[in-house]
Amino acid sequence: MDRPARIIVLDDEAELRNMLQRFLRGHGFDVRIAEDGRRLDRYLEREPFDLLVLDLMIGDEDGLAICARLRAQGQTLPILMLTAKGDPLDRVVGLETGADDYLAKPFLPRELVARINALLRRQRMASGEPGSTAQKVQNVRFGAFTLDLTKQQLARAGELLEVHSAQMLLLVALAASPNRPVSRDNLLARARGREHDALDRSIDVQVLRLRQMIEDDPSKPRFIKTVWGVGYMLVADIDA
Repeated sequence: MDRPARIIVLDDEAELRNMLQRFLRGHGFDVRIAEDGRRLDRYLEREPFDLLVLDLMIGDEDGLAICARLRAQGQTLPILMLTAKGDPLDRVVGLETGADDYLAKPFLPRELVARINALLRRQRMASGEPGSTAQKVQNVRFGAFTLDLTKQQLARAGELLEVHSAQMLLLVALAASPNRPVSRDNLLARARGREHDALDRSIDVQVLRLRQMIEDDPSKPRFIKTVWGVGYMLVADIDA
């Protein structure tokens, strides 16, 4: 990157967030700190960030709620979640809510930096930014299926399938953010235009039809997952 990565740290412990700010700045990051969700929202409205370090256990709106809310709003910046809890279930719930990585307290500061750098590299590769080693994503694979994003064609074991235009638009919208939850509002905006009612439940109907087409058992989907409280996620591999 031609500028320092912009990191925002949200933690309600003043000592810890100030320590993290000093440490991360010492490693070349441009760092802002916030003590609650309201301050975080003000920062995100004013300037773009490359990554959020988010504490799980904070104030009135905890990290899980903040993470889910940001993803429902279409916010795609990588989120590294911190928690004092060691229960593996917390890690699973955090990742399902939309976090990209998880680090339990207490942690080694060098490990935090390593995880931040890994997430930033992954983000650059996914977006095809200059200097990344990845080209622009063209194909998304899940099971025996391959979706060509450029041609908007779906094939199963190399054989092209006929897909209704509404379902293809939805599948492409999901494939634009593979392995990351996408809110219903965001899917509507991507697939059908922002003028549509955000409460339109047709997204759920189209998801059901897609599952009937690509899932072995639509009641237990492998590829199009429901992320409760957020929306849906396409579990897939990416080809350049």
